[in-house]
Amino acid sequence: MATTHAFAALTVVAPVAYAAPELAAPLAVGAIVGGIAPDFDLVLEHRRSFHFPVVGGPIAGLAVALAALAPSSVTVSLAAAAVAAWLHAASDALGDGPEMDPWTDPGDRAVYDHVRGRWLRPRRWIRYDGAPEDGVVAVALAVPPLLLFEGWIAGLVVGGVVVSLVYVLLRRRLVAWTPDWLE
Repeated sequence: MATTHAFAALTVVAPVAYAAPELAAPLAVGAIVGGIAPDFDLVLEHRRSFHFPVVGGPIAGLAVALAALAPSSVTVSLAAAAVAAWLHAASDALGDGPEMDPWTDPGDRAVYDHVRGRWLRPRRWIRYDGAPEDGVVAVALAVPPLLLFEGWIAGLVVGGVVVSLVYVLLRRRLVAWTPDWLE
């Protein structure tokens, strides 16, 4: 789920936000944007167009180095976004593939590795996005951000938890409600 990715990214930046509270908001914005941005390729070739599980690591490392050398709201936000986007792409291999209904039509493609020019296989630790175990992971990953961030960020996390739980309850029904042109 996109919310699971956003919560994972917020959890990753939480220690930095704790150490430098003046950078908490830019870190959170970067984490949230980077955590969900790879899924903007849903209208293209999902998990290939904007997912970079291998190339994203070095890019994230460079962004973190830049933020460490020249810390500012902009550099830490960009670093958080780069780390979050890479974490999103890399962790997609832990679930199932990008199919609409992987419980009936499981595929052998999780996320595309642009370096090797091939698809990484799904590990299926989480059976599909919106599976009950995805909901458990999302709620668990929401706890550190809820303990650290305040105001609108905490509100966004609470709203994200609600959205996550509703999605988990409706996920398998959504396939029947999906228009043919989205499949």
